[in-house]
Amino acid sequence: MSDRIIIFDTTLRDGEQAPGASMTIDEKLRIAHQLARLNVDVIEAGFPISSPAQFEAVQRIAAEVEGPVICALARAREEDIRAAAEALKPGKRTRIHTFIATSDIHIDAKFGDERYGRTLAEKRRTILRLAEEAVRLARTFTDDVEFSAEDAGRTDVGYLAEVVQVAIEAGATTINLPDTTGYCVPDEYAAMFREVIRRVQPPPHVIFSAHCHDDLGLAVANSLAAVQAGVRQIECTINGIGERAGNAALEEVVMALKVRGERFGRLQVNIVTQHLTETSRMVSMATGFPVPPNKAIVGRNAFSHEAGIHQHGVLRRRDTYEIMRAEDVGQEPEQIRLGRHSGRHGLFSRLAKLGIEVPEERKEEVYRRFLALADLKKEIYDEDLRRLVAEQPDENPEALYQLMEMHVATGTHRAPEAEVQILNRATNTLHIGRATGDGPVNAIYKAIDQAVGAAHELVSYELRSVTEGADAVGEVTVVIDFNGTRFTGVARHTDVLRASADAYLEAINQLEQYRADRESVTFVRAGIMQSFGGAAA
Repeated sequence: MSDRIIIFDTTLRDGEQAPGASMTIDEKLRIAHQLARLNVDVIEAGFPISSPAQFEAVQRIAAEVEGPVICALARAREEDIRAAAEALKPGKRTRIHTFIATSDIHIDAKFGDERYGRTLAEKRRTILRLAEEAVRLARTFTDDVEFSAEDAGRTDVGYLAEVVQVAIEAGATTINLPDTTGYCVPDEYAAMFREVIRRVQPPPHVIFSAHCHDDLGLAVANSLAAVQAGVRQIECTINGIGERAGNAALEEVVMALKVRGERFGRLQVNIVTQHLTETSRMVSMATGFPVPPNKAIVGRNAFSHEAGIHQHGVLRRRDTYEIMRAEDVGQEPEQIRLGRHSGRHGLFSRLAKLGIEVPEERKEEVYRRFLALADLKKEIYDEDLRRLVAEQPDENPEALYQLMEMHVATGTHRAPEAEVQILNRATNTLHIGRATGDGPVNAIYKAIDQAVGAAHELVSYELRSVTEGADAVGEVTVVIDFNGTRFTGVARHTDVLRASADAYLEAINQLEQYRADRESVTFVRAGIMQSFGGAAA
């Protein structure tokens, strides 16, 4: 057996067959060029007979993409094979991939007509003849012919061996035994290959190939089991896209063979793994299929750590929780994600990377406020951290009014209503205000005015997002006017209504502080004047 694994990428053929994943010819060409940079061995560019667009895509890829073998799919029919050959004509290194169904289930469904035979035995003989004729015809156009026994995973192994024998004798150089329906489990799939190889005793130049679907979530596991059984080509797709639940994911197969090389005999895989994440994103953009954040190898969270104990471990030694290097697959290394499960090590490590020094006496207070924010946001971003450290640690102890509770109700056919509970710290009394308004913010401000017993002139209201994410922190800036003097309140919160209330109340508290200071000055002046008046008398 060869010590090299051939990576056969079928993203542009089987991958594109996923419902909703169709790509334009230009998108296919861009991805084909990227697959060449990734250094895949074979690109299955499409199924030329199926449509003019498929034919053109294969033709352009064959003409313009250099490096990998360019392959086209064809049923075991003369017209399919001739269309594939014509589309591949501009290529320098080409392969025709022809297939026919072999399982009893598929034979019954696809060869039920009596022209193929009256009995199962007769139909099987017809399939042997069609397979032989297809391979021989394909060999007149190229020396590189792949034959697939469709639904091999559910085919009688004795008959499967017969079909394989016929295909090899007709000139097939690659034999693919696909788990077309994702039905097999790893030891069963591997045993099928071992038994067919034992029965056929193929010549050394024939490569056996695995093509697995993910209906039971076993596509990658089955592919790796096939390698251990002697298979030297794996057919896969970027991000695992494909029919139904998809195909074996190229990035997972490749990295399993590299990371666990000792389990597979240190087989050679020529993929340039640093391009994996970039290629994944290109395919995601072209198909419109987002990559799940927890997707192995290329997902956003594949090398991220939020739990405090994980962050502590990976900061000390990366292989504590990482079995491969992020940069080896094109991801950013040491992705410490901050959230409610993060610990001090993760927080202060990130702050240090941002160049933010936190004095020892403030660390507990910063961490406490970080946890409070993390309870409100799914993820804490760098801008959150900058603002967290820059903000004053405690509320203004001189503030007269404090928001204790707030409820807002709004709807399509009702005026927004707000209820607030405001604590007057001077008298230690709780005041409740209720109001309706033109909008929820207007209702809140009217309710606050009612609770504090005074109306205030709102000069301006500004809301902006200051951090990232759907749960971004909103910053509200409010300006109110009192006899020509203006007071500004600023507040930040993931709930913009809460930020609106806090900003308005901060402006009111500044106004009240201003009033108190003026009254104090007036009182002192009056006392001084009385003192001078008394002395003169």
